[in-house]
Amino acid sequence: MKIKNAFNYYKSLWFKLLGLLCVLLGIIGVVLPVMPTTPFLILALACFARSSAALESWLLNHPRFGTTLQHWRTHQVVPVKAKYAAAIGMLVGIIFLVCNSSPAWLISLVAVIEVFVITYLISKPSTPPKT
Repeated sequence: MKIKNAFNYYKSLWFKLLGLLCVLLGIIGVVLPVMPTTPFLILALACFARSSAALESWLLNHPRFGTTLQHWRTHQVVPVKAKYAAAIGMLVGIIFLVCNSSPAWLISLVAVIEVFVITYLISKPSTPPKT
């Protein structure tokens, strides 16, 4: 029984640390235009849901990001602004790869991944359903 308790403790600790790292990366994304914010905060929310009710509540009730995260959790809404930011960030990334003489296989791989990501984002609603 002690091994199971130790495992749960370290699993919870790992999720808290990963969640805090994602919050930090999300904050950096607020400042740097080519780094996304929303995906990191969604990942942080998932980590906190598995490790800390207090940190999860803090993120869901945050004055700036709380509403967006609540809409994601309930309806998987991705705001139009986040979709545009993701598309622009991916475009900047692929241009950077092309301009730096990256191998063709790498450019192709990144392009394919970006097409899947943008397709996924477009498939998500931009506003919560009217109730």
